[in-house]
Amino acid sequence: MKKLAVFFLLAGLSLSAAEFSDAVEDYQQGNYLKALNAFYEYAKKGNDKAQFNIAMMYAEGKGVKRDIQQAIRWYEKAAQQGNGEAQYNLAQLYHAKEHDQADIHAYEKAKYWYEKAVESGIKEAYNNLASFYMEGKGVQKDVQKAFELFEKAAQMGDANAQVNVAVLYAWGEGIPQDKLKAYENLQKAVENGKSEASMYLDKLCKESPWVCKN
Repeated sequence: MKKLAVFFLLAGLSLSAAEFSDAVEDYQQGNYLKALNAFYEYAKKGNDKAQFNIAMMYAEGKGVKRDIQQAIRWYEKAAQQGNGEAQYNLAQLYHAKEHDQADIHAYEKAKYWYEKAVESGIKEAYNNLASFYMEGKGVQKDVQKAFELFEKAAQMGDANAQVNVAVLYAWGEGIPQDKLKAYENLQKAVENGKSEASMYLDKLCKESPWVCKN
C-alpha cells in the first residue's frame, strides 16, 4: 500500500494566495502551530486545501498530537468537496484500519474513497483499488477488473502498478500472457525507481531470454 501523500496544497485564487503561501512557508520552516492556526482560518471558510493540510498535520503529528481520527475528520471535509488527494489519503487511512474491530466497515469506506479518488484521476488510487479486486477484500474477487485498473495506473506512470501489471502479463492466471508487455512495464518501473522491478525483470529474462534481447 502506497504511503499517504505528504505534499501541501496551495490556495485557490479566491483566497489570499500570499497569506496561504506564508502558512505553507511557516510549516516548511517548522513553525507548525503558526501554520496550523492559519490553515484553520481558511478551513473554517470551507477551503478544501486548508482542510487537507490540517488533516495531514494531524496524521503526521506536526504542531498537534498525532490523531488519526482528527485526520480522518478533516480529510473527509476536503474529500467531500472533491479534493482528490484528500479522497486518496482518506481511503488509505481506512485501508490501514482493516484489522480494527472498532470499525467493521473500514474496507467498505476505503473502497468508496478509492473509487472517488479514481474519478478524480489519482493514479495511485487505481492501483490500490485494483488490489481489493485482486485479493477479494471488501469486494468480490475479480482478477480481470484488477488487471484493468492496474493497467490504467501503469499507463498513468505509477511504478507499483507497472510491476503489478507486468507480473500479471508474465505469470497471472486468467490473463492472456504477453511477455513483451511484461518486459516493457518492468523496464518502466525500473526507470521510475522501483527496485522490486529488477527482481522480476531478472526472473523474466531467465525464463524467456528472447524477450530481453534488444
